[in-house]
Amino acid sequence: MIDLAALTGLRAVATHGSVIAAAEATGFTPSAVSQQVKRLERQVGVPLLERVGRGVMLTSHGRHLVDAGEQVLADLEQLETELQHRAGVVTGAVRLVAFSTAMRGLVAPVARRLLDAHPDLRLTLDEREPWDAVDLVAAGQCDVGIVHRWGGVALAVPDHVATTRIADDVADLVVPREHPLAGRRKVTPRDLLEVDWIATPEGTICRQWLHRMYDGTGRPPRIAHVSMEFESHLALVAAGLGVALVPRLGRAPLGPDVVAIEVTDPVPTRLVDALHRRTMADSPAVAAVLGALRGA
Repeated sequence: MIDLAALTGLRAVATHGSVIAAAEATGFTPSAVSQQVKRLERQVGVPLLERVGRGVMLTSHGRHLVDAGEQVLADLEQLETELQHRAGVVTGAVRLVAFSTAMRGLVAPVARRLLDAHPDLRLTLDEREPWDAVDLVAAGQCDVGIVHRWGGVALAVPDHVATTRIADDVADLVVPREHPLAGRRKVTPRDLLEVDWIATPEGTICRQWLHRMYDGTGRPPRIAHVSMEFESHLALVAAGLGVALVPRLGRAPLGPDVVAIEVTDPVPTRLVDALHRRTMADSPAVAAVLGALRGA
């Protein structure tokens, strides 16, 4: 009989590309993941991984087992969900991943109340970027993923993953208090052609949106400094080093050295979604988590 836990470990290796990455995603040690794969190899009698340089890759047998096993694991997950739905109980473990501002602004405010309301629910939290959350949910390594996307910047989600809108998050222009724009109530991108931006790194969803915000102006945004975290953006703005576009979700109260100004034409809005596999659509536990997040 094939060990389902070991099969899940092999699937994690296939998804994340290495034993170490699979261990990080699943919460096991690399040694434990290796032992799972070796146990599976003994059970099926064929090699499932092969060494390539300093890493590993799945053999054709391993790839076939993962591909065929996906449906088995999905069927078992759906069966467990249906049983819990029939019983009408919120129980079991929900692994939730979220980007940093959602963890502060959405998850943290409701997590304690959610657990108090459902004593048999176990909630495990992990902070990840949106593209990582998509991969983890799709691969069965987490149950609920909180992601964001800006306006027309698409976030690719596989067909077997469902999306639920839980919030719209508006961003403001944050400038030093002595900045020439500080007295304005609203600005448009055409007012921002000569400002120095503090922005997230190239390739991030937020950076893509900043560039799209300038569509129609004939000019790209002038990037002066790069930082991944919005809290760092606020500190750099307070130091007089530039301006930043900072979402309201999870944003700490602004200090006396900076001012937030509304942006229009377009209004910079992040769409915040919750992801889960369609096999868990009837899960009372997932429904409870989604309800709590929407209520936040």
